[in-house]
Amino acid sequence: MTKSTDTTYDLVVFGATSFVGQILTRYLLEAYGVGKSVSWAIAGRSESKLGKLKGDLGPEAAELPVIIADAASDADLQAMCDQTRVIISTVGPYALYGEPLVQACVRTGTDYCDLTGEVQWIRKMVERYEEEAKSSGARIVHCCGFDSIPSDLGVWFLQQQAEQTFGAPCRDVRMRVKAAKGGFSGGTVASMMNVAREAASDPKLRKELANPFSICPPDHRSTVRQPSLKTAEYDEDFGVWLAPFVMGAINTRVVHRSNALQQARYGKEFTYDEAMMTGRGIKGRLAAYGITGGLGAFFTASALKPTRWLVEKFVPAPGEGPSPEDQENGFFDLRFIGKTEDGRKLMTKVTGDRDPGYGSTGKMLGEAGMCLAFDVPADQPGGFWTPASLLDGKLMDRLTSKAGLTFELVETR
Repeated sequence: MTKSTDTTYDLVVFGATSFVGQILTRYLLEAYGVGKSVSWAIAGRSESKLGKLKGDLGPEAAELPVIIADAASDADLQAMCDQTRVIISTVGPYALYGEPLVQACVRTGTDYCDLTGEVQWIRKMVERYEEEAKSSGARIVHCCGFDSIPSDLGVWFLQQQAEQTFGAPCRDVRMRVKAAKGGFSGGTVASMMNVAREAASDPKLRKELANPFSICPPDHRSTVRQPSLKTAEYDEDFGVWLAPFVMGAINTRVVHRSNALQQARYGKEFTYDEAMMTGRGIKGRLAAYGITGGLGAFFTASALKPTRWLVEKFVPAPGEGPSPEDQENGFFDLRFIGKTEDGRKLMTKVTGDRDPGYGSTGKMLGEAGMCLAFDVPADQPGGFWTPASLLDGKLMDRLTSKAGLTFELVETR
């Protein structure tokens, strides 16, 4: 069953007044205008805040439609879903506020995407609603921001190149953050702290967070031990020191789910991990140990009630984040190296021209929503998908032509 195209809007941005929601709304306004080829609206619970956002966006936003909807009101969410084919949600932490909207989209057959990185919440949504989504036709796509589009589509692109070059996929893939510049928003920090708090009191959740296949279908597992960088380490392929990458915990899970949903296209014994390059020599080594220690301290302090207030005192509050200038000056450069079963190697890279978590994320999220609205075939089944397994090259084309990303083959060996 596919939702009728006879709806008022192609797309609705829910949570438009949030930090990322404002970036996303501005991007859509600049890229698609109002009342042109795309019919879209902004939504949230505060009419005054939505009005202020329109005013801040300038006269070109005067005719942008507004929908008043509270994330805690089933009736509001149902009414919003009835008006559109696709909803983009920026209302997080999703583990606290996200389920009612996913439930409403599933029940009404409305396509949905978001930018969550909360793996434990994704698993719950899949368990509770996937069968109903398959029945209603709703295509649900989590993780459509910096976590996890560059990683997920980066691996998809590398495997495409490997199949064309070697006639086989790469069994082992590593992603390394070569360089990135950008800041955190309060919403992202709140989500990370919430995961740490939940894990501290739930041994079962801690075990789940350590499982790289936690959001895969139950029958998709590998007998090969998955790599997982826990401390500073030297990388022979790149000749640099490495530190753990904070987004790796969600990105690896999404990549493995993409492999599963593509019938193990990357191989049943596929391995994948992520890390940050910190440089060469003693300087790189010290930086790697410094980052490792800093991440450990943050998550430990966030998990414990006596120290959580101290973390909150020094990090951005929800609604705060990098300035427009910082977003404009940000960037990211990710390198992927893949190795086939017989030892042949291939290297690719993915870059973005804005702050990864916000400037680029707003554009990626917007194009993911547009891809859902206009590029996914109507007969594509409902269910819980990933960016690579559902949007694949269609989204990559949008990102390279509109959103400032590049996907490039660097070398083969």
